[in-house]
Amino acid sequence: MAKSSVTFDSAGIRIAAHLYTPDSPAAGPRPALVVGHPGTSVKEQTSGIYARRMAEHGFITLAFDAAHQGESGGLPRGLEDPARRVEDFKGAVSYLTTRDDVDTEAIGLLGVCASGGYSLAAAGGDHRVRAVATVSGVDVARQFHLGADGTQDPAVFQSLLDAAAQSRTAAAHGAEPGVMTMFPETAEEARSLGGEHGAEGYEYYCTPRGRHERSAKFLAWESLDKLAFFDAFHAVPLIGPRPLLQIVGSRAVTSWMAVDVHQRAKDFAELYWIEGASHVDLYDKKEYLDVAVDKLADFYTANLT
Repeated sequence: MAKSSVTFDSAGIRIAAHLYTPDSPAAGPRPALVVGHPGTSVKEQTSGIYARRMAEHGFITLAFDAAHQGESGGLPRGLEDPARRVEDFKGAVSYLTTRDDVDTEAIGLLGVCASGGYSLAAAGGDHRVRAVATVSGVDVARQFHLGADGTQDPAVFQSLLDAAAQSRTAAAHGAEPGVMTMFPETAEEARSLGGEHGAEGYEYYCTPRGRHERSAKFLAWESLDKLAFFDAFHAVPLIGPRPLLQIVGSRAVTSWMAVDVHQRAKDFAELYWIEGASHVDLYDKKEYLDVAVDKLADFYTANLT
């Protein structure tokens, strides 16, 4: 399996990506996957792990940094713009269609965490996508609105919108708009604020387990009001009859969102539970990752080859 650095255009912004190609010989063009990362993550983290593992199963894979994040272009830095994130997926598909080694009739999407939601929205409106799968998929807008477990007081999001409005006003007056810090200083504080889910996120992003220097530790405040009107799940009925697979850990506090998607998708979707896994466990823990990769390989082999 070979890895190379490539770039492609996403509505005028240069996107940095890693392309993974299998070593085994092929009789012709191969099926290909676009792999998207969680919010604040980069292509060198869990999306890169999945891209590499799927390339080992014979797929050409493309893991990219979202616009405004990682090595990709775009200002302000740390912007989480849902419309832009959907466009990034479509730009990645466009790039794959230009490659002679890719079967343009066999392109799929794979989204992890926040990219799970974005991949659903992208697939709904882009018929070049033949199959879509998510791992620990969420709608990041719902997560900000309602919390990871869906029980957050709505006043919390209203206060975030207040801060976003103040940031825009500050920028209009030439002042520093500031940023929203995503992680606390310690694991104990992360657990206090977000329970076990918060502690696991801290462990992945802020310790040697998964930390990367380009992984975003903040969001631009204007991300919040852009997320206020976004609904990653509105296009789910448009995906069918193309197949949809959602892989979810049985202990994931975010799993209620996958259930919501499954109820909207109905007969063209599968909801696959991995017993004992949490949301973040599926990012990199081998005992769960191996199960997820085998399921994904079966899914894409059945639907793209």
